[in-house]
Amino acid sequence: MSTGMGKVEFHHGVGDKLSYACRLLRKAYKAGAQVVVTGDAATLRTLDKQLWVFDDQEFVPHVMAGPNQPVPERQNETPIWLSVDPSSAPGERSILVNVGQEMPAGMERFPRLFDIVSSAPDDRQLGRQRWKAYAAMGWQVQPHEVKE
Repeated sequence: MSTGMGKVEFHHGVGDKLSYACRLLRKAYKAGAQVVVTGDAATLRTLDKQLWVFDDQEFVPHVMAGPNQPVPERQNETPIWLSVDPSSAPGERSILVNVGQEMPAGMERFPRLFDIVSSAPDDRQLGRQRWKAYAAMGWQVQPHEVKE
C-alpha cells in the first residue's frame, strides 16, 4: 500500500551536476512549478551563483534560504528555493531536487523528487545507496539515464 509515497526521478550519468540542475530548474520554472533544491551548503552556494549566469537570455528566479535565516515575505512566492533544509520552504512545493549526496531531509513532504547523480564514481556509489533506500521506503523510482 503506497499511502502518500512519492515518485523519484533518478537522473544519472550526468556530466556536470549543477549545469544540469540549472537546465532542469529553468524547465520547471517555465512550467510554473514550485521547487525546493537541496544539498550541502557549499554545493547550493555554487548553484546559486550558476543560476545567475548560466543563461544570459533568461533569469531563473530563486532564493538561497539559510537555516534560521528570516526570509522577506515577498520571497515566499519565489518559485525556486535553495535550502539545506527542504522542510523550511514555505507553502505547497510540489518538487524536491536533490543535488547533494545524502538522503534529503523532509522528502516525504514532496510528491516528486528529482535526484541528480553525476558520472563520478563516488557520486554514483552514493546514488546507488539512495536508490535502494528510496525503494525500501516504498517510493516509486524511475531511472533516467542522461547522455551528456
